[in-house]
Amino acid sequence: MAYRRSPLMQERLADNRERIVLATRKLIARGGFREASIAAVAQLVGLSTGAIYRYFPSKAELFVEVLTNAVSHECGILNDIIAGDATATERLRAAVESFASRALEGPHLAYAFIAEPIDPEVDAARIVCRRQFGAVFEKVLRAGIKSGEFAPQAADVTAACIVGAFTEALIRPVTSTSTPAEARKLVRAIAEFCVRAAVGGGAPAATGAARSPRKKA
Repeated sequence: MAYRRSPLMQERLADNRERIVLATRKLIARGGFREASIAAVAQLVGLSTGAIYRYFPSKAELFVEVLTNAVSHECGILNDIIAGDATATERLRAAVESFASRALEGPHLAYAFIAEPIDPEVDAARIVCRRQFGAVFEKVLRAGIKSGEFAPQAADVTAACIVGAFTEALIRPVTSTSTPAEARKLVRAIAEFCVRAAVGGGAPAATGAARSPRKKA
């Protein structure tokens, strides 16, 4: 007869796995991936290094789970903003500002998730995560195109470009110290750029107003 874990044992194993992931995220937030050695994770959780490896065969696998969990949480926040009742322009601006603000509040975590040199497996996971973000922004772009706020365009391509632009703009700031005023200025600048990209050039559409149809020559 095959061995079956009791419900209590399964719950305990799941709890330990979650504790390991949360501890790893906490260490990454302190100083990036370099801070989150298996030994440091084990000490924080109160398990042996061998126990950590029973849950995650490699450090890369652990980092990937931390990354994908964080991105899933971020996408949930952005989806809630994008599903709101405001105009597409307002929702796009709010979503970008929301993401950028949180990135600047947790610079080590953001840098690790965006650009810190790391294993190829984690880099591959980053690409998948960027596509997830792109899918979120594609929704609001399609809404804006339909309402006339945004110029006709390939929404999937623009979404990918927007994600690439704001993550690239955040790489330098998240690795350096900035004042709250500088952070707010940067967030506004990133959001303005993303809105202009969606509008189709020129000044951003007025807040709360739909983009007026272009006149034919």
